[in-house]
Amino acid sequence: MNINDKSGVERYAANSDRYNSMTYNRTGKSGILLPAMSIGLWHNFGFVDPIQNGRDILRTAFDLGITHFDLANNYGPPYGSAEENFGIIFKKDFANYRDELFIATKAGFDMWPGPYGNWGSKKYLVASLDQSLQRMGLDYVDIFYHHRPDPDTPLEETMGALADIVRQGKALYVGISNYQPKETQQAAEILKALKVPFILHQARYSMFDRWVEDGLLDTLSENGVGCIAFSPLAQGMLTDKYVNGIPEGSRASKSLSYLNSDTVSNNLSRIQSLNNLALERGQKLSQMAIAWILRQPQVASVLVGASSSNQLKENVKALDNLEFSSEELKVIEDIIT
Repeated sequence: MNINDKSGVERYAANSDRYNSMTYNRTGKSGILLPAMSIGLWHNFGFVDPIQNGRDILRTAFDLGITHFDLANNYGPPYGSAEENFGIIFKKDFANYRDELFIATKAGFDMWPGPYGNWGSKKYLVASLDQSLQRMGLDYVDIFYHHRPDPDTPLEETMGALADIVRQGKALYVGISNYQPKETQQAAEILKALKVPFILHQARYSMFDRWVEDGLLDTLSENGVGCIAFSPLAQGMLTDKYVNGIPEGSRASKSLSYLNSDTVSNNLSRIQSLNNLALERGQKLSQMAIAWILRQPQVASVLVGASSSNQLKENVKALDNLEFSSEELKVIEDIIT
């Protein structure tokens, strides 16, 4: 008897060649290899987004050898919805591949009302991860991050909470995000004393935002910690979208908080010059921007978002050309400084 399912969604079977083309990099001094490109679920996976599109993006990612899926408690919108949708997709498509996946979530920004739903207290971090695991339908995550430093909670409490989470089996590794070099060094020392595997710092990094080069990458190297870079395309500025100005309907045209028309206009000449160099290299600007970040030995992976599976495929093509001549690097440096 046939089931009259007309959805057109077939049962998922992963591409058997998925590990043959992806590049994998060691994460600091740990035993973990991450794909050079990872998929972030910050946008396009909330309740306001079509779940089938998100499902298609994640299937495409895994078929391309992307094993690392990155989430946080407040991804959506609304908060928590990206994890909940991921849990639905995971159960349908990826449960049989759990041991091939490296799944991350985070806590540190506001999540629920009151004094215990924000920042870096042990109570908040433990409760948040318990909620995240429930939303995703997981027994554990591979890495749990503190999402941002807390100026008021002692670092010993926050790092101690991460240590307890590992010992409870709720996370295999821990990481931090958005920490400055001094704070990162202090966190590394505390976690080392607690014998907790601190393997990743997730930091914003792009050609237009190079703060990690001012001490953080050196700090990570000295402590055997890897870097995973987010916002590598500077909210879309490092793509060919804005080469000819600001198109109607684009993110910058809507004056959203993360990118506005003035920012694009002020960078337009740099965008155009970089795009010309990318074309000479046989790449799109976005692909060159990703490759430029991956030249740093501390960077284990670049975290990209995608609004479609085709966009993700285009970004992954950055891995086809990761080499830069000294002349190209000088041209880029002259453009962006």
